[in-house]
Amino acid sequence: MADLFNSLIEYMTFSHIMVFIYILNTIISLGLIFVDTNKSASAIMAWIMILYILPAVGLFMYLILSQNIARMKIFRMTADEEAGLGTLLEWQKEAVRNGISDNPEDETYKWRNMIMLNLDYADSLLIDCKDIELIYDGREMFDRLLEDIRNAKYTIKLCYYIIRDDDTGKELIDLLTRKAQEGVKVRLLIDALGSRSIGYSELRAFKKAGGRYAYFFKPLIRHMYFRINYRNHRKLAVIDNETGYIGGFNIADEYLGKSKKFGYWRDTQLIIKGNVIAALNERFYQDWRYASKEKLDIVEQSIKYAYKSDLGRIPVQIVSCGPESDKEEIKRSMMKMITGARESIYIQTPYLVPDTPMLDSLAMAARSGIDVRIMIPAMPDHPFVYRTTLYNAGKLIKEGAHIYIYRNGFLHAKTLTVDGEVCTAGSCNFDIRSFRLNFESNAFIYDRGVAGRMNAQFEEDMKLSREYTQEDRDNISLYERMAESISRLLTEIL
Repeated sequence: MADLFNSLIEYMTFSHIMVFIYILNTIISLGLIFVDTNKSASAIMAWIMILYILPAVGLFMYLILSQNIARMKIFRMTADEEAGLGTLLEWQKEAVRNGISDNPEDETYKWRNMIMLNLDYADSLLIDCKDIELIYDGREMFDRLLEDIRNAKYTIKLCYYIIRDDDTGKELIDLLTRKAQEGVKVRLLIDALGSRSIGYSELRAFKKAGGRYAYFFKPLIRHMYFRINYRNHRKLAVIDNETGYIGGFNIADEYLGKSKKFGYWRDTQLIIKGNVIAALNERFYQDWRYASKEKLDIVEQSIKYAYKSDLGRIPVQIVSCGPESDKEEIKRSMMKMITGARESIYIQTPYLVPDTPMLDSLAMAARSGIDVRIMIPAMPDHPFVYRTTLYNAGKLIKEGAHIYIYRNGFLHAKTLTVDGEVCTAGSCNFDIRSFRLNFESNAFIYDRGVAGRMNAQFEEDMKLSREYTQEDRDNISLYERMAESISRLLTEIL
Protein backbone atom coordinates (compact mmCIF):
# COMPACT_ATOMS: atom_id res chain seq x y z
CA MET A 1 0.00 0.00 0.00
CA ALA A 2 2.85 2.37 0.88
CA ASP A 3 4.59 1.62 -2.45
CA LEU A 4 1.34 2.30 -4.34
CA PHE A 5 0.88 5.60 -2.51
CA ASN A 6 4.49 6.66 -3.19
CA SER A 7 4.13 5.77 -6.87
CA LEU A 8 0.93 7.78 -7.09
CA ILE A 9 2.63 10.81 -5.50
CA GLU A 10 5.56 10.57 -7.94
CA TYR A 11 3.20 10.31 -10.92
CA MET A 12 1.01 13.27 -9.95
CA THR A 13 2.08 16.66 -11.24
CA PHE A 14 0.87 20.08 -10.12
CA SER A 15 -1.66 19.99 -12.96
CA HIS A 16 -3.02 16.64 -11.76
CA ILE A 17 -3.38 18.00 -8.24
CA MET A 18 -5.25 21.09 -9.43
CA VAL A 19 -7.58 18.98 -11.60
CA PHE A 20 -8.30 16.81 -8.56
CA ILE A 21 -9.00 19.90 -6.42
CA TYR A 22 -11.33 21.36 -9.08
CA ILE A 23 -13.22 18.06 -9.30
CA LEU A 24 -13.55 17.98 -5.52
CA ASN A 25 -14.67 21.62 -5.47
CA THR A 26 -17.28 20.83 -8.13
CA ILE A 27 -18.65 17.99 -6.00
CA ILE A 28 -18.77 20.31 -2.98
CA SER A 29 -20.51 23.01 -5.04
CA LEU A 30 -23.17 20.56 -6.22
CA GLY A 31 -23.64 19.43 -2.64
CA LEU A 32 -24.08 23.03 -1.52
CA ILE A 33 -26.72 23.60 -4.21
CA PHE A 34 -28.72 20.37 -3.94
CA VAL A 35 -28.05 18.95 -0.47
CA ASP A 36 -27.24 21.69 2.06
CA THR A 37 -30.62 23.24 2.83
CA ASN A 38 -29.40 25.18 5.89
CA LYS A 39 -27.25 27.74 4.05
CA SER A 40 -28.78 30.79 2.41
CA ALA A 41 -28.50 31.28 -1.35
CA SER A 42 -26.03 34.15 -0.85
CA ALA A 43 -23.85 31.99 1.43
CA ILE A 44 -23.83 29.21 -1.16
CA MET A 45 -22.81 31.65 -3.91
CA ALA A 46 -20.07 33.09 -1.69
CA TRP A 47 -18.62 29.64 -1.07
CA ILE A 48 -18.78 28.68 -4.76
CA MET A 49 -16.98 31.93 -5.64
CA ILE A 50 -14.21 31.18 -3.12
CA LEU A 51 -13.90 27.55 -4.26
CA TYR A 52 -13.32 28.53 -7.89
CA ILE A 53 -11.36 31.78 -7.57
CA LEU A 54 -9.00 30.36 -4.91
CA PRO A 55 -9.41 26.60 -5.41
CA ALA A 56 -6.81 25.22 -2.97
CA VAL A 57 -7.29 27.91 -0.32
CA GLY A 58 -11.06 27.78 -0.79
CA LEU A 59 -11.12 24.01 -0.31
CA PHE A 60 -9.12 24.32 2.91
CA MET A 61 -11.38 27.13 4.16
CA TYR A 62 -14.49 25.12 3.37
CA LEU A 63 -13.27 22.02 5.19
CA ILE A 64 -12.40 24.09 8.28
CA LEU A 65 -15.18 26.67 8.31
CA SER A 66 -18.27 25.10 6.75
CA GLN A 67 -19.13 22.03 8.77
CA ASN A 68 -22.82 21.44 9.33
CA ILE A 69 -23.30 20.66 13.01
CA ALA A 70 -27.09 20.93 12.98
CA ARG A 71 -27.29 17.12 12.68
CA MET A 72 -25.25 16.59 15.85
CA LYS A 73 -28.16 17.23 18.26
CA ILE A 74 -25.81 18.97 20.67
CA PHE A 75 -28.36 19.93 23.30
CA ARG A 76 -30.44 16.84 23.91
CA MET A 77 -33.15 16.97 26.55
CA THR A 78 -34.63 13.97 28.30
CA ALA A 79 -38.31 13.12 27.86
CA ASP A 80 -39.06 14.42 31.38
CA GLU A 81 -37.20 17.68 30.70
CA GLU A 82 -39.03 18.22 27.41
CA ALA A 83 -42.37 17.45 29.05
CA GLY A 84 -41.69 19.84 31.94
CA LEU A 85 -40.58 22.68 29.69
CA GLY A 86 -43.42 22.00 27.26
CA THR A 87 -46.00 22.26 30.04
CA LEU A 88 -44.62 25.60 31.25
CA LEU A 89 -44.52 26.96 27.70
CA GLU A 90 -48.13 25.96 27.02
CA TRP A 91 -49.28 27.59 30.26
CA GLN A 92 -47.62 30.84 29.27
CA LYS A 93 -48.88 30.73 25.67
CA GLU A 94 -52.41 30.33 26.97
CA ALA A 95 -51.87 33.26 29.33
CA VAL A 96 -50.68 35.44 26.45
CA ARG A 97 -53.63 34.40 24.28
CA ASN A 98 -56.04 35.30 27.09
CA GLY A 99 -54.40 38.68 27.64
CA ILE A 100 -51.15 38.83 29.53
CA SER A 101 -52.10 42.27 30.88
CA ASP A 102 -55.27 44.35 31.01
CA ASN A 103 -53.33 47.60 30.87
CA PRO A 104 -52.77 48.78 27.26
CA GLU A 105 -49.87 50.94 28.49
CA ASP A 106 -48.06 47.94 29.95
CA GLU A 107 -44.99 46.82 27.98
CA THR A 108 -46.04 43.17 28.07
CA TYR A 109 -49.41 44.14 26.58
CA LYS A 110 -47.82 46.20 23.79
CA TRP A 111 -45.22 43.53 23.01
CA ARG A 112 -47.37 40.43 23.62
CA ASN A 113 -46.84 39.23 20.03
CA MET A 114 -43.08 39.31 20.54
CA ILE A 115 -43.44 37.44 23.83
CA MET A 116 -45.48 34.80 22.01
CA LEU A 117 -42.83 34.59 19.27
CA ASN A 118 -40.12 33.85 21.83
CA LEU A 119 -42.33 31.35 23.64
CA ASP A 120 -43.30 29.47 20.50
CA TYR A 121 -40.16 29.85 18.40
CA ALA A 122 -37.33 30.03 20.93
CA ASP A 123 -38.88 28.03 23.83
CA SER A 124 -38.10 31.03 26.02
CA LEU A 125 -40.20 31.49 29.13
CA LEU A 126 -41.21 34.96 30.30
CA ILE A 127 -39.85 35.29 33.84
CA ASP A 128 -39.96 38.25 36.19
CA CYS A 129 -36.85 39.45 37.93
CA LYS A 130 -36.33 41.75 40.89
CA ASP A 131 -33.57 43.98 39.61
CA ILE A 132 -31.39 44.64 36.56
CA GLU A 133 -28.25 46.71 36.92
CA LEU A 134 -26.43 48.07 33.87
CA ILE A 135 -22.64 48.35 33.91
CA TYR A 136 -20.62 49.87 31.07
CA ASP A 137 -17.05 49.91 32.43
CA GLY A 138 -14.85 46.81 32.37
CA ARG A 139 -13.02 47.56 35.60
CA GLU A 140 -16.29 48.04 37.45
CA MET A 141 -17.76 44.87 35.96
CA PHE A 142 -14.72 42.77 36.89
CA ASP A 143 -14.58 44.15 40.43
CA ARG A 144 -18.27 43.35 40.91
CA LEU A 145 -17.81 39.82 39.57
CA LEU A 146 -14.84 39.19 41.85
CA GLU A 147 -16.78 40.57 44.83
CA ASP A 148 -19.73 38.27 44.16
CA ILE A 149 -17.40 35.30 43.75
CA ARG A 150 -15.60 36.10 47.03
CA ASN A 151 -18.96 36.20 48.81
CA ALA A 152 -20.21 32.96 47.23
CA LYS A 153 -21.14 30.24 49.71
CA TYR A 154 -22.56 27.43 47.57
CA THR A 155 -22.16 27.53 43.80
CA ILE A 156 -20.28 29.45 41.11
CA LYS A 157 -21.01 28.84 37.42
CA LEU A 158 -19.09 30.72 34.71
CA CYS A 159 -19.33 30.44 30.92
CA TYR A 160 -17.04 32.71 28.88
CA TYR A 161 -15.87 32.80 25.31
CA ILE A 162 -12.52 34.38 26.25
CA ILE A 163 -10.49 34.01 29.42
CA ARG A 164 -6.89 34.90 28.69
CA ASP A 165 -3.74 33.85 30.48
CA ASP A 166 -2.98 37.44 31.46
CA ASP A 167 -3.19 39.38 34.73
CA THR A 168 -6.99 39.59 34.58
CA GLY A 169 -7.51 35.94 33.71
CA LYS A 170 -5.02 34.76 36.34
CA GLU A 171 -6.70 36.86 39.03
CA LEU A 172 -10.05 35.22 38.29
CA ILE A 173 -8.69 31.67 38.16
CA ASP A 174 -6.73 32.17 41.41
CA LEU A 175 -9.90 33.35 43.14
CA LEU A 176 -11.92 30.44 41.75
CA THR A 177 -9.23 28.08 43.05
CA ARG A 178 -9.50 29.56 46.54
CA LYS A 179 -13.29 29.26 46.49
CA ALA A 180 -13.04 25.63 45.41
CA GLN A 181 -10.66 25.02 48.33
CA GLU A 182 -13.32 26.50 50.64
CA GLY A 183 -15.79 23.87 49.44
CA VAL A 184 -17.82 26.01 47.04
CA LYS A 185 -18.94 24.03 43.99
CA VAL A 186 -17.25 25.80 41.07
CA ARG A 187 -17.91 25.02 37.39
CA LEU A 188 -15.95 26.83 34.68
CA LEU A 189 -16.94 26.47 31.02
CA ILE A 190 -14.74 28.12 28.38
CA ASP A 191 -14.63 28.05 24.60
CA ALA A 192 -11.66 26.00 23.41
CA LEU A 193 -10.71 28.49 20.70
CA GLY A 194 -11.47 31.79 22.42
CA SER A 195 -9.72 30.69 25.63
CA ARG A 196 -6.91 28.76 23.93
CA SER A 197 -4.24 30.42 26.10
CA ILE A 198 -5.78 28.67 29.14
CA GLY A 199 -4.54 25.10 29.09
CA TYR A 200 -4.32 22.21 31.51
CA SER A 201 -1.28 23.63 33.29
CA GLU A 202 -3.07 26.95 33.98
CA LEU A 203 -6.01 25.04 35.49
CA ARG A 204 -4.05 22.34 37.35
CA ALA A 205 -4.27 24.01 40.76
CA PHE A 206 -7.95 24.83 40.20
CA LYS A 207 -8.75 21.20 39.43
CA LYS A 208 -6.67 19.96 42.36
CA ALA A 209 -8.67 22.25 44.67
CA GLY A 210 -11.88 20.56 43.54
CA GLY A 211 -12.99 22.94 40.80
CA ARG A 212 -14.48 21.52 37.63
CA TYR A 213 -13.84 22.88 34.14
CA ALA A 214 -14.75 21.96 30.58
CA TYR A 215 -13.85 23.20 27.10
CA PHE A 216 -16.60 23.76 24.57
CA PHE A 217 -15.64 21.97 21.32
CA LYS A 218 -12.34 20.79 22.79
CA PRO A 219 -10.05 19.56 19.97
CA LEU A 220 -8.52 16.08 20.15
CA ILE A 221 -5.10 17.70 19.72
CA ARG A 222 -4.55 21.10 21.32
CA HIS A 223 -4.58 24.05 18.90
CA MET A 224 -5.97 21.89 16.04
CA TYR A 225 -9.45 23.42 15.73
CA PHE A 226 -11.58 21.75 13.07
CA ARG A 227 -14.72 23.57 14.23
CA ILE A 228 -13.13 26.99 14.13
CA ASN A 229 -16.26 28.61 12.70
CA TYR A 230 -18.52 27.56 15.58
CA ARG A 231 -17.81 29.23 18.90
CA ASN A 232 -19.54 29.38 22.25
CA HIS A 233 -19.63 33.17 22.35
CA ARG A 234 -21.82 33.39 25.47
CA LYS A 235 -20.77 35.35 28.57
CA LEU A 236 -22.75 34.08 31.54
CA ALA A 237 -22.21 33.82 35.28
CA VAL A 238 -24.49 32.62 38.08
CA ILE A 239 -23.41 33.05 41.70
CA ASP A 240 -25.23 31.14 44.48
CA ASN A 241 -28.35 31.05 42.29
CA GLU A 242 -28.94 34.63 43.43
CA THR A 243 -26.97 36.85 41.02
CA GLY A 244 -26.63 36.45 37.27
CA TYR A 245 -24.37 38.11 34.70
CA ILE A 246 -25.09 38.36 30.97
CA GLY A 247 -23.52 40.76 28.50
CA GLY A 248 -20.56 41.44 26.24
CA PHE A 249 -17.55 41.47 28.59
CA ASN A 250 -15.01 38.64 28.45
CA ILE A 251 -12.21 38.13 30.99
CA ALA A 252 -8.96 39.65 29.72
CA ASP A 253 -6.81 42.75 30.12
CA GLU A 254 -8.23 44.56 27.07
CA TYR A 255 -11.76 44.41 28.50
CA LEU A 256 -10.47 46.44 31.45
CA GLY A 257 -9.03 49.11 29.13
CA LYS A 258 -5.42 47.90 29.43
CA SER A 259 -4.81 47.46 25.69
CA LYS A 260 -2.73 50.12 23.92
CA LYS A 261 -4.43 49.24 20.64
CA PHE A 262 -8.03 49.61 21.82
CA GLY A 263 -7.74 51.89 24.84
CA TYR A 264 -10.95 52.30 26.82
CA TRP A 265 -13.31 49.38 26.31
CA ARG A 266 -16.99 50.38 26.17
CA ASP A 267 -19.33 47.42 26.69
CA THR A 268 -22.64 46.58 28.35
CA GLN A 269 -23.17 44.13 31.22
CA LEU A 270 -26.44 43.17 32.87
CA ILE A 271 -26.38 42.05 36.51
CA ILE A 272 -29.69 40.32 37.19
CA LYS A 273 -31.41 39.16 40.37
CA GLY A 274 -34.64 37.22 40.68
CA ASN A 275 -36.38 34.26 39.10
CA VAL A 276 -34.79 34.81 35.69
CA ILE A 277 -31.72 33.16 37.23
CA ALA A 278 -33.55 29.89 36.53
CA ALA A 279 -33.33 30.60 32.78
CA LEU A 280 -29.61 31.47 33.01
CA ASN A 281 -29.09 28.22 34.93
CA GLU A 282 -30.91 26.23 32.29
CA ARG A 283 -28.75 27.72 29.54
CA PHE A 284 -25.52 27.11 31.46
CA TYR A 285 -26.39 23.52 32.32
CA GLN A 286 -27.29 22.64 28.74
CA ASP A 287 -23.88 23.89 27.56
CA TRP A 288 -22.12 22.32 30.53
CA ARG A 289 -23.77 18.92 30.10
CA TYR A 290 -22.67 18.76 26.47
CA ALA A 291 -19.09 19.91 27.09
CA SER A 292 -18.37 18.08 30.36
CA LYS A 293 -20.52 14.95 29.76
CA GLU A 294 -21.68 15.29 33.38
CA LYS A 295 -25.08 13.69 33.90
CA LEU A 296 -27.46 16.02 35.68
CA ASP A 297 -31.14 16.92 35.66
CA ILE A 298 -31.47 20.35 34.03
CA VAL A 299 -34.99 20.98 35.32
CA GLU A 300 -34.00 20.15 38.89
CA GLN A 301 -30.83 22.23 38.76
CA SER A 302 -32.52 25.20 37.04
CA ILE A 303 -35.83 25.43 38.86
CA LYS A 304 -35.40 23.79 42.26
CA TYR A 305 -32.34 25.77 43.27
CA ALA A 306 -33.11 29.11 41.62
CA TYR A 307 -36.85 29.73 41.56
CA LYS A 308 -38.14 31.76 44.51
CA SER A 309 -41.60 32.92 45.54
CA ASP A 310 -40.70 36.61 45.12
CA LEU A 311 -41.57 37.17 41.46
CA GLY A 312 -40.10 40.63 41.12
CA ARG A 313 -41.39 43.23 38.69
CA ILE A 314 -39.30 43.22 35.47
CA PRO A 315 -40.39 40.75 32.73
CA VAL A 316 -37.46 39.09 30.91
CA GLN A 317 -36.96 36.36 28.32
CA ILE A 318 -33.54 34.74 27.90
CA VAL A 319 -33.23 33.82 24.21
CA SER A 320 -30.39 31.70 22.84
CA CYS A 321 -29.33 30.74 19.33
CA GLY A 322 -26.63 28.65 17.71
CA PRO A 323 -25.69 26.56 14.69
CA GLU A 324 -27.37 23.48 16.16
CA SER A 325 -30.61 25.12 14.99
CA ASP A 326 -31.49 26.94 11.76
CA LYS A 327 -34.09 29.15 13.49
CA GLU A 328 -31.84 32.19 14.20
CA GLU A 329 -33.92 32.86 17.30
CA ILE A 330 -32.17 36.06 18.47
CA LYS A 331 -32.23 37.56 14.98
CA ARG A 332 -35.98 36.88 14.68
CA SER A 333 -36.59 38.52 18.06
CA MET A 334 -34.59 41.59 17.04
CA MET A 335 -36.44 41.81 13.72
CA LYS A 336 -39.74 41.65 15.60
CA MET A 337 -38.59 44.59 17.72
CA ILE A 338 -37.47 46.59 14.68
CA THR A 339 -40.61 45.96 12.64
CA GLY A 340 -42.75 46.77 15.70
CA ALA A 341 -41.08 50.12 16.33
CA ARG A 342 -43.25 53.23 16.27
CA GLU A 343 -40.86 55.97 17.41
CA SER A 344 -37.19 55.03 17.86
CA ILE A 345 -34.57 52.31 17.31
CA TYR A 346 -31.18 52.59 19.05
CA ILE A 347 -28.46 50.04 18.22
CA GLN A 348 -24.92 49.69 19.52
CA THR A 349 -22.74 47.06 17.87
CA PRO A 350 -19.07 46.51 17.06
CA TYR A 351 -20.05 44.85 13.76
CA LEU A 352 -22.85 46.02 11.46
CA VAL A 353 -22.98 42.97 9.20
CA PRO A 354 -26.59 41.73 9.18
CA ASP A 355 -28.24 39.92 6.29
CA THR A 356 -30.47 41.56 3.68
CA PRO A 357 -33.81 41.10 5.51
CA MET A 358 -32.42 42.81 8.62
CA LEU A 359 -30.96 45.68 6.59
CA ASP A 360 -34.26 46.05 4.75
CA SER A 361 -36.13 46.19 8.08
CA LEU A 362 -33.90 49.03 9.28
CA ALA A 363 -34.23 50.83 5.95
CA MET A 364 -38.04 50.58 6.06
CA ALA A 365 -38.07 51.89 9.62
CA ALA A 366 -35.91 54.89 8.68
CA ARG A 367 -38.02 55.61 5.60
CA SER A 368 -41.12 55.46 7.80
CA GLY A 369 -39.91 58.39 9.87
CA ILE A 370 -38.72 56.31 12.82
CA ASP A 371 -35.63 57.66 14.57
CA VAL A 372 -33.01 55.02 13.68
CA ARG A 373 -29.65 55.53 15.37
CA ILE A 374 -26.77 53.06 15.10
CA MET A 375 -23.43 53.39 16.89
CA ILE A 376 -20.30 51.58 15.70
CA PRO A 377 -16.63 51.74 16.78
CA ALA A 378 -14.05 54.09 15.28
CA MET A 379 -11.48 51.34 14.87
CA PRO A 380 -11.51 47.79 13.50
CA ASP A 381 -10.57 44.64 15.34
CA HIS A 382 -11.34 42.62 12.17
CA PRO A 383 -10.48 44.68 9.04
CA PHE A 384 -12.71 42.82 6.55
CA VAL A 385 -15.67 42.97 8.93
CA TYR A 386 -15.10 46.67 9.60
CA ARG A 387 -15.05 47.44 5.88
CA THR A 388 -18.40 45.68 5.53
CA THR A 389 -19.68 47.58 8.57
CA LEU A 390 -18.85 50.90 6.88
CA TYR A 391 -20.41 49.75 3.61
CA ASN A 392 -23.68 48.82 5.35
CA ALA A 393 -23.58 52.06 7.32
CA GLY A 394 -23.38 53.93 4.02
CA LYS A 395 -26.43 52.09 2.69
CA LEU A 396 -28.46 52.94 5.78
CA ILE A 397 -27.39 56.60 5.71
CA LYS A 398 -28.99 56.87 2.26
CA GLU A 399 -32.21 55.49 3.76
CA GLY A 400 -32.30 58.14 6.47
CA ALA A 401 -30.66 56.32 9.41
CA HIS A 402 -28.18 58.16 11.64
CA ILE A 403 -24.81 56.45 12.13
CA TYR A 404 -22.48 57.44 14.97
CA ILE A 405 -18.83 56.47 15.30
CA TYR A 406 -17.73 56.05 18.92
CA ARG A 407 -14.33 57.68 19.46
CA ASN A 408 -13.56 57.10 23.14
CA GLY A 409 -11.83 53.74 22.67
CA PHE A 410 -13.45 50.56 21.36
CA LEU A 411 -17.23 50.04 21.32
CA HIS A 412 -18.07 46.38 22.01
CA ALA A 413 -21.62 46.82 23.37
CA LYS A 414 -24.40 44.73 21.82
CA THR A 415 -27.68 46.49 22.59
CA LEU A 416 -30.97 47.30 20.89
CA THR A 417 -33.77 49.42 22.33
CA VAL A 418 -37.09 50.23 20.69
CA ASP A 419 -39.48 53.05 21.63
CA GLY A 420 -37.92 53.24 25.10
CA GLU A 421 -40.10 50.24 26.05
CA VAL A 422 -38.29 47.03 25.14
CA CYS A 423 -34.58 46.32 24.94
CA THR A 424 -32.06 43.53 24.56
CA ALA A 425 -28.43 43.04 25.54
CA GLY A 426 -26.14 40.05 25.69
CA SER A 427 -23.41 38.39 23.68
CA CYS A 428 -25.04 38.57 20.22
CA ASN A 429 -23.50 41.00 17.76
CA PHE A 430 -25.57 42.58 15.00
CA ASP A 431 -24.03 40.32 12.37
CA ILE A 432 -24.59 37.09 10.47
CA ARG A 433 -21.91 35.21 12.42
CA SER A 434 -23.71 35.78 15.71
CA PHE A 435 -27.13 35.09 14.21
CA ARG A 436 -26.15 31.81 12.53
CA LEU A 437 -22.75 30.47 13.55
CA ASN A 438 -22.02 31.35 17.18
CA PHE A 439 -23.72 30.07 20.30
CA GLU A 440 -25.21 33.26 21.79
CA SER A 441 -27.57 34.35 24.59
CA ASN A 442 -29.44 37.65 25.05
CA ALA A 443 -31.86 39.01 27.61
CA PHE A 444 -35.02 40.58 26.13
CA ILE A 445 -36.47 43.00 28.67
CA TYR A 446 -39.97 44.52 28.64
CA ASP A 447 -39.52 47.49 30.94
CA ARG A 448 -39.43 51.25 30.35
CA GLY A 449 -37.03 51.79 33.23
CA VAL A 450 -34.30 49.52 31.86
CA ALA A 451 -34.88 50.57 28.23
CA GLY A 452 -34.81 54.22 29.29
CA ARG A 453 -31.46 53.76 31.04
CA MET A 454 -30.02 52.13 27.91
CA ASN A 455 -31.25 55.01 25.78
CA ALA A 456 -29.81 57.54 28.21
CA GLN A 457 -26.41 55.84 28.01
CA PHE A 458 -26.62 55.82 24.21
CA GLU A 459 -27.17 59.56 24.27
CA GLU A 460 -24.21 59.99 26.64
CA ASP A 461 -22.08 57.97 24.23
CA MET A 462 -23.20 60.23 21.39
CA LYS A 463 -21.27 63.05 23.12
CA LEU A 464 -18.13 60.94 22.62
CA SER A 465 -18.97 60.14 19.01
CA ARG A 466 -19.21 61.85 15.66
CA GLU A 467 -21.95 61.35 13.11
CA TYR A 468 -20.93 59.44 10.00
CA THR A 469 -22.55 61.26 7.08
CA GLN A 470 -23.08 61.03 3.34
CA GLU A 471 -20.25 63.52 2.94
CA ASP A 472 -17.90 61.02 4.62
CA ARG A 473 -19.09 58.35 2.19
CA ASP A 474 -18.56 60.62 -0.80
CA ASN A 475 -14.95 61.30 0.24
CA ILE A 476 -13.70 57.74 0.73
CA SER A 477 -10.80 56.73 -1.49
CA LEU A 478 -10.87 54.33 -4.43
CA TYR A 479 -8.87 51.84 -2.36
CA GLU A 480 -11.47 51.98 0.43
CA ARG A 481 -14.30 51.45 -2.07
CA MET A 482 -12.53 48.42 -3.51
CA ALA A 483 -11.85 47.01 -0.04
CA GLU A 484 -15.51 47.45 0.91
CA SER A 485 -16.68 45.84 -2.33
CA ILE A 486 -14.52 42.77 -1.78
CA SER A 487 -15.38 42.51 1.92
CA ARG A 488 -19.15 42.67 1.38
CA LEU A 489 -18.96 39.71 -1.03
CA LEU A 490 -17.68 37.66 1.88
CA THR A 491 -20.42 38.80 4.27
CA GLU A 492 -22.07 35.39 4.50
CA ILE A 493 -18.85 33.59 5.47
CA LEU A 494 -17.11 36.26 7.60
